[in-house]
Amino acid sequence: MSGDAHLPHAIAPADRTVPRMLRLQAARYGGQALFRCGAFAFDFGNACDVVARAGGWLAANGVKRGDRVAILSTNRAEVLTLVLGCGWIGAVAVPLNAGAKGPQVKYYIENSGAALLVAEPSLIGNIGDTDLSGGALRRVFLLSAGDDPMPLAVGGVAAAAFDGRGDAVAAADIGPGDTLAILYTSGTTGAPKGVMCPHAQFYWWGAHTSRFLDVRPGDLLTTSLPLFHTNALNTFFQALLNGAAQVVLPRFSASGFWPAMVETGATQTYLLGAMIPILLAQPPSPAERNHRVRVALGPGVPEHLHQEMFARTGVRLADGYGSTETNFIIGGTAGERVPGRIGRIAAGFTARVVDDADNELPDGTPGELIVRSDEPFSTATGYFGNAEKTVEAWRNLWFHTGDRVVRHGDGTFAFVDRLKDSIRRRGENISAHEVEQALLSHPDIAGVAAYAVPSPLAEDEVMVALVARPGRTLDIAGVVAFAANLLPKYAVPRYVDVIDTLPQTENGKVAKHVLKARGVTATTFDRDA
Repeated sequence: MSGDAHLPHAIAPADRTVPRMLRLQAARYGGQALFRCGAFAFDFGNACDVVARAGGWLAANGVKRGDRVAILSTNRAEVLTLVLGCGWIGAVAVPLNAGAKGPQVKYYIENSGAALLVAEPSLIGNIGDTDLSGGALRRVFLLSAGDDPMPLAVGGVAAAAFDGRGDAVAAADIGPGDTLAILYTSGTTGAPKGVMCPHAQFYWWGAHTSRFLDVRPGDLLTTSLPLFHTNALNTFFQALLNGAAQVVLPRFSASGFWPAMVETGATQTYLLGAMIPILLAQPPSPAERNHRVRVALGPGVPEHLHQEMFARTGVRLADGYGSTETNFIIGGTAGERVPGRIGRIAAGFTARVVDDADNELPDGTPGELIVRSDEPFSTATGYFGNAEKTVEAWRNLWFHTGDRVVRHGDGTFAFVDRLKDSIRRRGENISAHEVEQALLSHPDIAGVAAYAVPSPLAEDEVMVALVARPGRTLDIAGVVAFAANLLPKYAVPRYVDVIDTLPQTENGKVAKHVLKARGVTATTFDRDA
């Protein structure tokens, strides 16, 4: 079965671009609701006009084909319309993590060569005194903030109010392999990398996720996940391909989640592993049973929580595996799920489990997961401006995920752990390198190692081991506050140990496995204590 066989109307390969998909589905579903975020909504019939006007606004402000447009915002309708507007005119959207601070914003903008930045005023404080004027950035546009005054400049770059009222323009003649978005994923041993995601990759995101979640015409897909991530953007394409509708909530709220499901009439929803124990820790409420949700995407959730979630709410969780570089490549419907497994390889992909030399390992033996696609442009096309890392990740013509899995004889896969030096917290991939670099700028710190330790929320917590400079004494609470000024909130270390020296391997690298094995001790500083 092909990966899109379940869709009511599969779309031909040449038509897997934003403009063509919008036109085709407008003809099929007419005035049926397609998207809502807050008070802003559009249907299949007027989607092309909404997106063409967003593209018109971009063009009127000098954005040309291939230009990059950075977007720094929480969940607002403008995030999606600008992403689609970029796709309409052949430009490239660069949605930025809303938690990014000044140094990260500067890096993303300069690395992507963004010509414009559209930002939510409430997030401008995160940029602080960081100078954004050294690269290609020409202008900052600020989304509506009510009656609050608008600054004349942000980061040394001239600022103006965003109105978004452009004249509709004709769609560019673009192909399925043209880049729609650059999405930054945290680096593991270096700086974050900009993943180039083509138009057709979003088609396949929608097709595969739709099958695993059994999305049907008329379904309502409600998400509280951020629009700057693949997950929520993918949800729009699930709706577009299936004649369904997406509703975007402002943010995740533990107490308000089930009432929001009832209010929106959601039939599918989207959760990250850490959200499940948070929801189950809430007092039981009638809303947990009064909703219409059939299934929720919930990757990385322990088996006992699957059972508790279903017993309490009637919602089955669908598991799976994917990354920004790949797609939803391993999974299954909630009914196909095998306990303790992430699923089977999706149609249209091939997967291997290999050793360090890319030799395939037998079933039952842990190794690195590598994958490749049978369909053109269903995965990312590389890392923007980083040929070396692209070749390294796609060596031998297979994408190397950096994750250790086991393939079983029945074709199912089980996740083991990460080979990468990364940390997963609150649904975010955190670069240990980025945390280390921020703390090394502290005048009293001589050495630092950042690593993951287990969290009771079925994910990771950030822990660091610090070595003080000779003659200096570390104020740990002060160090954590220092980190909070340089890092997104989710990346600020929870646990801190001060040690004399960092353990090393034979080749001089920090032996993080030693630190992880020791974990949290009686002398460890706990920011949440």
